[in-house]
Amino acid sequence: MKNINPTKTKYWNKLKKHFIQIKDIHIKDFFKKDLDRFKNFSLNFKNLILLDYSKNRINKKTISYLINLAKECHLKSSIQSMFNGENINVTENQPVLHTLLRNFYKKNFFINGENITLKIRSVLNKIKSISNKIINKKWKGYTGKYIKDIVNIGIGGSDLGPLMVTESLKPYKNHLNIHFISNIDGTQVSEILKKINLESTIFLVASKTFTTQETITNAKTVRDYFFKNKKFLKSDISKHFIALSTNEIEVKKFGIPKKNFLPLWNWVGGRYSLWSAIGLSISLSIGYKNFLLLLKGARAMDKHFINSPLKKNIPVILSLLSIWYSNFFNSETETILVYDQYMHKFSDYLQQLNMESNGKQIDRNKNFVTYQTGPIIWGEIGTNSQHSFYQLMHQGTKLIPSDFIIPIKTHNNINNHHIKLMSHFFAQTQALAFGKSLKDLKIDNLKKINQKIENKINDNLIYKVCLGNQPTNSILINKITPYTLGSLIALYEHKIFTQGIILNIFSFDQWGVELGKNVAKNILSIIKKNNKCTIYDSSTNGLINFYKKNK
Repeated sequence: MKNINPTKTKYWNKLKKHFIQIKDIHIKDFFKKDLDRFKNFSLNFKNLILLDYSKNRINKKTISYLINLAKECHLKSSIQSMFNGENINVTENQPVLHTLLRNFYKKNFFINGENITLKIRSVLNKIKSISNKIINKKWKGYTGKYIKDIVNIGIGGSDLGPLMVTESLKPYKNHLNIHFISNIDGTQVSEILKKINLESTIFLVASKTFTTQETITNAKTVRDYFFKNKKFLKSDISKHFIALSTNEIEVKKFGIPKKNFLPLWNWVGGRYSLWSAIGLSISLSIGYKNFLLLLKGARAMDKHFINSPLKKNIPVILSLLSIWYSNFFNSETETILVYDQYMHKFSDYLQQLNMESNGKQIDRNKNFVTYQTGPIIWGEIGTNSQHSFYQLMHQGTKLIPSDFIIPIKTHNNINNHHIKLMSHFFAQTQALAFGKSLKDLKIDNLKKINQKIENKINDNLIYKVCLGNQPTNSILINKITPYTLGSLIALYEHKIFTQGIILNIFSFDQWGVELGKNVAKNILSIIKKNNKCTIYDSSTNGLINFYKKNK
């Protein structure tokens, strides 16, 4: 993996000059000049996912320059480095191999002389065995009741990934009720405990280190609830707790036996871990066969990413467009707008995946960057968001590139709901791109007068002007299935990886997160003491002391 400052490359500087030439051209003018624009700026993945990126502020030269920038940054060889298991997570001296978890056809893959594929298959078999036993009502709780509820206790990638997938794939859900506890705020665990019967519930404690404060605090609280019942024995923990972790020692200390321990590995980052044992809650929710289809869909996108030429590579194109807007148009955010109620957690998931990966200010050469790295990711579900922040997108002063995502086929074909949803989807991308000028508004107003719909010229038409020229990508998915969802998630994983390579940053560590954790540990020890806090700044000292006085 080469460490290249992108701003020093030939094509970055070509893009700077090109930007000056293109920045004031309206999207509608690009369409006027190129009647085949949709054909020229769209990509199709197996007739399952269509990307239309024609409504962007680009032309063929823009894409050519961006592709050449990727080549200058040795993107292709970096992709091979990741899939070959090289230590591309340099700051933690680890390979990055979440993609190996979904490669069913890899016979042997060795790390430090150890055949990793054998371990992966072993964990998959364990997921299959546990899932089938619980789903088929053969796993009984300590009073002999079969399992009805599953509670995943985790945070970050150990929560957001499985939560997003289980929500997105609810049409495939079985009889088990799936719950998630992540927040250390006691309210969440309390509310979940009100909904379940401990006698028929299994808790999945999902923590890579098994020392994450939020997760272990919640897990111990739940364990204490069990111990309040005198009939519950320590040996009964095996009937209600399963551990997903790298730390077998801490798992054993907690009281969870080895047979209920599913290992994770350091070469899988938390936010990329839903493909691993962390995905047990997914398998329990939709069944092991569907979990495998999720992995297979991701593997299909992996192959597309590895094998497709850059100009036809969907993750690469999306990544390059993001760099184009953040570093040349100086946009700071990107929205993810999903028109599928089941996928209401997808924007939240991508927020973590992207911002925890590429929210970096030090490059791979140990220098502070002088350009923009990770964008701010946000979004909501359509059409709800149309009645919320779309107003700013249409008439505000911010440039906001957006990804619009929708399934062509719905799981709930009620009356004419879905065709109306589709019409909103198409309308919003069209309106954001083309807008409505004052001239067009006046023409419309005159037509209404002639048709006797209006009585006079409207003097306030200026307030209805929408300038358009807001860039959007439209992603149409045949149907949200385990396979297509797996492909879509992998698509965004590879988009983020590509951004990191070109922007010369390490995408697979998260030292900023670690700082907050360490400070919290120190403050916790201070809060427990009776003496006045004086070791921090006046604000932090004042807040801590005010809390201690009024708690």
